[in-house]
Amino acid sequence: MKVASPYKVRVVVDPTFGERLAALPAGEPAWVIDSLLNTPVAHRLWRERKDKNHLTGITTFKPGCNLSPEDEAVGLLDTIETHHGEYSADPPYSVLEFIGCTDSERLCSALAEFGFRVETSSSDSVVAVRAP
Repeated sequence: MKVASPYKVRVVVDPTFGERLAALPAGEPAWVIDSLLNTPVAHRLWRERKDKNHLTGITTFKPGCNLSPEDEAVGLLDTIETHHGEYSADPPYSVLEFIGCTDSERLCSALAEFGFRVETSSSDSVVAVRAP
C-alpha cells in the first residue's frame, strides 16, 4: 500500500486524551493507550471509520504497570517498527508524534536506535523524524 509522504504515526500515551482523539486526522495511524477516557472514543471511531486498518486507523494498546509516559512510548517503538516499518509499509513511516510525554533523554536515545531524531517538542508532545 502506498502512503503519502511523509508517513506519520501518532502515539498517544496521555490516558486523559479522550475526545481529542476524534480531532486527529482520519487516515493516519494512531496508537492510543487504553484508558477510561480513551478507549470509548477509540471504539466509537472504529464504528464510524469502518474502512480504516492498522496503517490508517486507531490501534489501542494496554498500558504497562506503573510506567511513565516516556517509558510507555519507548516500550512501543519495536511494535511500531514492526507494523509501520520497511517490512510492513511502502514507504515506511518517517515521522513519529508522541502526545502526552516529553523528550526525555531515555526517549531520545531509544528513538536514535531506530534512526529518529527529535525535531520539535513541547511540555506534552514530541515530534521525531527519521534521519535521512
